[in-house]
Amino acid sequence: MTKNTDQTYMKTQPVLRLLLTMALPMVISMLVNSLYNIVDSFFVARISEDAMKALALVFPMQNLINAVMIGFGVGINAVISFYLGANDQKKADQAATQGVILSTVHGIFLMIVCLLTIRPFLNMFTSDKTTVELGLHYSCIVFAFSVMFAWELVFEKVFQAVGRMAVSMICMMIGCIVNIILDPILIFGLGPFPRLEIEGAAIATGLGQTISALSYVIIYFCRPLSVRIRKDCVRPDRQICHKLYSIGIPAALNLALPSLLISSLNVILTAYSLTYVFILGVYYKLQTFLYLTANGVIQGMRPLLSYNYGAGEYKRVRSIFKNAWFIVCLIMLGGMLLCLTIPEQLMGLFTKNPSTLRSGALALRIISAGFVTSSISVTASGAFEALGRGISSLIISLCRYAVLITPIAFAASRFLGATGVWHAFWIAEALTAVLSAFLFHKKVQNQ
Repeated sequence: MTKNTDQTYMKTQPVLRLLLTMALPMVISMLVNSLYNIVDSFFVARISEDAMKALALVFPMQNLINAVMIGFGVGINAVISFYLGANDQKKADQAATQGVILSTVHGIFLMIVCLLTIRPFLNMFTSDKTTVELGLHYSCIVFAFSVMFAWELVFEKVFQAVGRMAVSMICMMIGCIVNIILDPILIFGLGPFPRLEIEGAAIATGLGQTISALSYVIIYFCRPLSVRIRKDCVRPDRQICHKLYSIGIPAALNLALPSLLISSLNVILTAYSLTYVFILGVYYKLQTFLYLTANGVIQGMRPLLSYNYGAGEYKRVRSIFKNAWFIVCLIMLGGMLLCLTIPEQLMGLFTKNPSTLRSGALALRIISAGFVTSSISVTASGAFEALGRGISSLIISLCRYAVLITPIAFAASRFLGATGVWHAFWIAEALTAVLSAFLFHKKVQNQ
């Protein structure tokens, strides 16, 4: 009997039930993670509007670290699931072991680079010394926890690859809940703790990631997986590394592109007012509640697609994709309805300035027009990553975050001012959805 016998349910159980079983824990954990993002920004906004602006300016570089870690983790997840589906236990163990080592190297490298470049990066967007100093105080602490974040992500993807979604949910929730609890304590100095303001928010974030990573390690040793991190798999294998990076690099670029987008849009918006930079920062905090929830479905879908693709079950691959897209579409529809009906209340979580509230509510209404159509691109991009076709996934993300939206935003702003930037979102999503449907039909449906 092979070690991965317990994985065969991925190709025998009914598709919708299986997808919901795999995705629901991740959706719950993503909802908690989204809540953390909003709560974290809520408390930072209570320090001052300058603190929130600093957070918005740091976000692109912080997202770059997240992108590399999560993107490479997607590669680890897909490669492990593929080899389990192909019944190759040794290569699955090699992928997990070498994934941990390489992720650690990535964490150390990114920590050093970001710490060295954060000041000139912030100076590119503002000359306000208060905002720059706040950004430095926050980012230097957050970046110092990069290795712990790397370990959290790599173990998350290993557990997901073998279908242990409940463990992934529990560990992510532990980190997020710790973060949410520590935020007000460290920011405002509750009880015996000193008031640390924006530095307190950074420490809370880092400690949440650390505790989540340690939770994974403890469970890994207490309840062993069918995939193991082994000493005899430490030596780099060219084929394994190639597979990890061929999926991980495009996936990382996909996730890093929002950083490029936000930076480029910030350049456009600062020509009108830093208030619009604030609004864009708030939008990206709010949209995490929507897109991270959808990402929970994608994370549940990925190992199923990779496993069934490795097992040659192409009909199930198509069925899994269709069911996942339908669920993501419902999530996006819910988000659009919220932005259309209560945009002022959503913006009111971060500011009480009447002018900012009005401008922010208008932005949310306009941008939300592209939510439902984006479900096609989001699902197709995740499917291509799971199937090892990272370039197709990268093409979709390039259109969503660079090739289409940036020039459209620049052109529209010439005629409509800052409002033109908001219209660029739904226009780019509609065009990208058409391209995504075409690519998926061409490369997967004909399999």
